[in-house]
Amino acid sequence: MEKQFKIFVYKEGEPPLFHDGPCKSIYSMEGNFIYEMETDTRFRTNNPEKAHAFYLPLSVVKMVRYVYERDSHDFSPIRKTVRDYIDLVGDKYPYWNRSIGADHFILSCHDWGPEASFSHPHLGQNSIRALCNANTSERFKPRKDVSIPEINLLTGSLKGLVGGPSPSSRPILAFFAGGVHGPVRPVLLQHWENKDSDIRVHKYLPKGTSYSDTMRNSKFCICPSGYEVASPRIVEALYSGCVPVLINSGYVPPFSDVLNWPSFSVIVSVEDIPYLKTILTSISPRQYLRMYRRVLKVRRHFEVNSPAKRFDVFHMILHSIWVRRLNVRIREV
Repeated sequence: MEKQFKIFVYKEGEPPLFHDGPCKSIYSMEGNFIYEMETDTRFRTNNPEKAHAFYLPLSVVKMVRYVYERDSHDFSPIRKTVRDYIDLVGDKYPYWNRSIGADHFILSCHDWGPEASFSHPHLGQNSIRALCNANTSERFKPRKDVSIPEINLLTGSLKGLVGGPSPSSRPILAFFAGGVHGPVRPVLLQHWENKDSDIRVHKYLPKGTSYSDTMRNSKFCICPSGYEVASPRIVEALYSGCVPVLINSGYVPPFSDVLNWPSFSVIVSVEDIPYLKTILTSISPRQYLRMYRRVLKVRRHFEVNSPAKRFDVFHMILHSIWVRRLNVRIREV
């Protein structure tokens, strides 16, 4: 991939809706990817004839902010913006129509990314969609689409986020703290909120308690889905050296093509939430140590660097796109 993969970034469109995105929020992957894609000369080509894939540099986050009328529940302005943009590049260049969008891709971390992708039928049906909200119940197709991690960069950098003590210095078995939304978290809170000193589950953190420090002091970090299946806690857990416990339905974990998630995480069904302590305590110390060491190995694949470094999250996303692009055969007409 590093030697061959070339991407053409369409130059049409003006910021902030295009060529721009947030870099300091829960949606930071949109802005960081756009920035790296437009500045990284190794993968980008200015000659579309040499491109293997075509990037549509739109930001759903920015569209929600500048195009969508708040609380209107009217998605039509976003749909029209996406549709008009694709019609523009389709009329100006031959590449969209040549493949009916199959060698084109978008990237979005907003919950409405899937909704926006179906603004144009060929975009949702044919194109590669790199989404944080990788929910199969919302028509995410693992063979065609790419699951990307949701990373909450409050400061825009990894400073202070990566690292944690050794397993022997982690006295807490499992930890979760977060708001009640979606169908999974109420079940988790019902069974475990403030009921067990080993399984520390809170709707609100006790006064004076540090979220990040508690995560670093925990062996397992519980990552239940909210309204959507993606959660920044998964990456926060990896950064902290805490083995993530995934509780969701229909979620495709990021980079599953190359990462064996069951080897460094615990995957629990919603029905098994009452047995969470039994499941975690049945993991032997030796098995837990193996999982912990694998967490330390794989977390570099989720790190955001500027400029990007080999094997970091930017390269992992590109590799996932590259693998799916290999499944597409373009016939010249």
